[in-house]
Amino acid sequence: MGFFDKIKQGLSKTTKTATARLSGMFASFTGANDEFYEELEETLILADVGVDAAVEAVERLREVTKLNGYRSGEDIKNALAEILTEQISVGDTQIAATNPTIILVIGVNGVGKTTSIGKLAAKYKSEGKRVLLVAGDTFRAAAAEQLSIWAERSGVEIIKHGEGADPAAVIFDGLSAAKARGVDVIICDTAGRLHNKSNLMNELAKISRVIDREMPDATRETLLVIDATTGQNGLIQAKEFKNAAGITGIVLTKLDGTAKGGIVIAIASQLGVPVKLIGVGEGIDDLIPFDAREFAEALLS
Repeated sequence: MGFFDKIKQGLSKTTKTATARLSGMFASFTGANDEFYEELEETLILADVGVDAAVEAVERLREVTKLNGYRSGEDIKNALAEILTEQISVGDTQIAATNPTIILVIGVNGVGKTTSIGKLAAKYKSEGKRVLLVAGDTFRAAAAEQLSIWAERSGVEIIKHGEGADPAAVIFDGLSAAKARGVDVIICDTAGRLHNKSNLMNELAKISRVIDREMPDATRETLLVIDATTGQNGLIQAKEFKNAAGITGIVLTKLDGTAKGGIVIAIASQLGVPVKLIGVGEGIDDLIPFDAREFAEALLS
């Protein structure tokens, strides 16, 4: 199954609800009047695109339609897809691919962080890279054990300490092991909470110093995992983590379980942080690289 098909399948709940209205609007299109634009704006908001992004998209669509003299629903639909693509395209959606690469993965409990790490490890392993998982989220009970299950399932190695250990110490041991074993990609599970922003920043700063000292030439990514089903609450989490952790990209999980797939657009447009990976199913290969154009087209299809 290709990217577009997986996106369409993953967005099936959205397509059956809010964007089903879009399909009807474009199919029965009779003219781009105020009533049409008002309904379009409302439908985008229902899809969780966000008020600001929805208003901006519709205003731009008005201008483009008038400028180009569009008369058909298909032309307007294609123009809207282009506008949404531009709203989503806020940075490089590719994860660093140099050797070695260190990926810090953060996010609150329950968003699918461990599962995403396991699927990402399997992806790199299938590409012939040597992968090491580091269980740096030491405050959540059984986090290391769950990550160990994914390490075994993905066929990769793992470094872990006991519950309550210093995360930076676990990362240090992981980097030492990675250097000794010639690892290509080190994926670190860390920061599974956001109840105290200063503690989070201190912890990440300490981890950053360890990386600077032990592997200063490694490429670094800090990925925030967000559960798409939480909608605007996920957006609030993302804002907090961005301020505290300097994230480089978003992993959006459970996109197949929400009727509000437009949250992708809200996150990208409001935060200016690119969505890099999306989860569209339960399979180990259902964490896929994000493509803005294909996503916009699937959202409107």
